[in-house]
Amino acid sequence: MKEISYPIKESFYSIQGEGYYHGTAAYFIRFEGCDIKCHWCDTKNSWRIKKKDFVSIHKIIANIDNFQVKTVIITGGEPTMWNLYPLIKNLKKKGYRIHIETSGSYPIKEKYVDWITVSPKKTKLPLRENYQKINELKIVISDENDFLFAEEQASYIKIKKSNCFLFLQPEWSNLFKIIPKIISYIKENPKWRISVQIHKFINIP
Repeated sequence: MKEISYPIKESFYSIQGEGYYHGTAAYFIRFEGCDIKCHWCDTKNSWRIKKKDFVSIHKIIANIDNFQVKTVIITGGEPTMWNLYPLIKNLKKKGYRIHIETSGSYPIKEKYVDWITVSPKKTKLPLRENYQKINELKIVISDENDFLFAEEQASYIKIKKSNCFLFLQPEWSNLFKIIPKIISYIKENPKWRISVQIHKFINIP
């Protein structure tokens, strides 16, 4: 039987630069393929699926085993376009902690997943059943209208029940213009936290 493989744009050992686990070591697996294609996306090179980039589960895990790492972050692109269960199951057998970063627009199979970060996009919203699976809701803020979108998205989550953390993240190209507005907003709405992409400040992948 042919081994399962996935289209992988890149994989690397680095530091999580944003969200709840910012500053911690993690191994990143960036999947190819995305049908949302945000205009401000900073990984546009991951949108296109290339046949030559498919990598077997065995090789993916063998690459991770070269590092002293406990957490594996599956990101994209949009990783939930693919059946991640075989990969995640094999990673868990090796003892890795699994995080997924997704738009939430596809079904999320949460079995064996330790942490789910959803960053909703206006052009293709999360599936309603996904909201109660989220550990971390991250809204990219490009202009003041995005605060309304953030509140709408947060309203679908039963915060006390799910213990979901809420983050507002400035869109990178508009960083210094929007940060003061995010700070003011969080002061007035302290259920939110700020997420800044520190990996870009310290120039690491």
